[in-house]
Amino acid sequence: MKKNFPEHWVFDRIDNILYLVPTGVNEYEGEKKYYSTGSIQKDFYLEEGIFSFNERPSRANRIAKRNDVFQARMKNTNKPIIINDPTFEGALFSTGFLQLRPYGNTYIEKFLYYYIQSSDFLKQRDELATGSTQEALTDSNAVNIIIPLPPLNEQKRIAEKLDAILPKVKSARTRLEKIPAILKKFRQSVLAAACSGKLTDDWREEYAQRTGKKLPKWEEKKLNEIIYNIQYGYTSKSFSQGEIKYLRITDIQNGKVNWETVPFCQIEKNVINKYLLEKNDILFARTGATTGKSFLIKDCPPSVFASYLIRIKPNTNIVSAEYLYFFFQTEYYWLQINENVAGIAQPNCNAQKLSSILIPLPPLEEQLEIVRRVEKLFALADSIEEKYKKSYEHLEKLEQAILAKAFRGELVAPDPNDEPAEELLKRILEEKAKIEQNNKRNNKNKKKQK
Repeated sequence: MKKNFPEHWVFDRIDNILYLVPTGVNEYEGEKKYYSTGSIQKDFYLEEGIFSFNERPSRANRIAKRNDVFQARMKNTNKPIIINDPTFEGALFSTGFLQLRPYGNTYIEKFLYYYIQSSDFLKQRDELATGSTQEALTDSNAVNIIIPLPPLNEQKRIAEKLDAILPKVKSARTRLEKIPAILKKFRQSVLAAACSGKLTDDWREEYAQRTGKKLPKWEEKKLNEIIYNIQYGYTSKSFSQGEIKYLRITDIQNGKVNWETVPFCQIEKNVINKYLLEKNDILFARTGATTGKSFLIKDCPPSVFASYLIRIKPNTNIVSAEYLYFFFQTEYYWLQINENVAGIAQPNCNAQKLSSILIPLPPLEEQLEIVRRVEKLFALADSIEEKYKKSYEHLEKLEQAILAKAFRGELVAPDPNDEPAEELLKRILEEKAKIEQNNKRNNKNKKKQK
């Protein structure tokens, strides 16, 4: 008996309790839908195509039968499916799945569906996975997985209990998953209000009452009118050691830089100052998928920037670097950038295009108030995001905790009137032996016909 499991349960190799459906598809007429592991997402399944027998992909080498249960073979992947929907019955599935089929009425499919999502099953799968590029469970290793066999009626009670509990967890998770999109929209609304004057409407009125002066009107300036200069970066190889860091596009991730991982470069002393990064510098990606994304230098070790980046130095006498950086995250900025790069196979934005970007420019005092308010609102959004992440992580752990409790036999009480698991295993082994004998007989008949 496995540790922490009920004494009245039986444990055996998976191939002694379930039929591990081998790879292979008999020739069929017409076309069938095909599902790969990539087709399976949390809340929906999307077929990769519809194929005839001869045109199907090489990995489309499994056919689903009603009540089959699938799980991804790949390590650290959880993509369970139960075939209880006519959509999937008879469909093609990838060899990237482990396909399990109970022997008659001996193992409740829904119980199995939940078990293959448990840490007990997934841990065994991952430990047995092999491979150099992508570790996955092979058929020969799959037979070494040990699974539980509770009495049949107890399996049913556990599955029904999980049916009642887990949808509530899923519903809570679905609601939580909406929060990142809401926060993204909130931040964009804040930036739009900030760079249109709506965020500081009340402040301008209060300023006029406090000082007896009216603030100058907002202006629209081209970027090249409010910066000292615009410059391409330095070309060099990167090195693991050195004195001067070499900041590249790939070092800027989600608006942050981990300076510990930024490599070094070799650069002549007489040109260091030309490329040396300073506080309030703003960098832009000028090519590739991140074209137009910006990064504000607040503090950094001695560093220069790579040639696929463009640097601007704001004239801080007339524009706040923080205000300018916030503007570079607005929809208005991105509309202008996308107009400049539209229709290009490899997106890019050069210094000339960037210089012509139009900036809504309030008076410097108002810019500073805008920055203060945006930072305060963004800090609020960040705190909500942190709470969301913790809550989401808690729900992920809660689901596994519920499954663990179920498969420790703690979710439902045992019933002494249930058929003992030992007797159930005997029935399974008898059914398995009959099927194997029939398969041998059928194979012999096929050979005689040839």
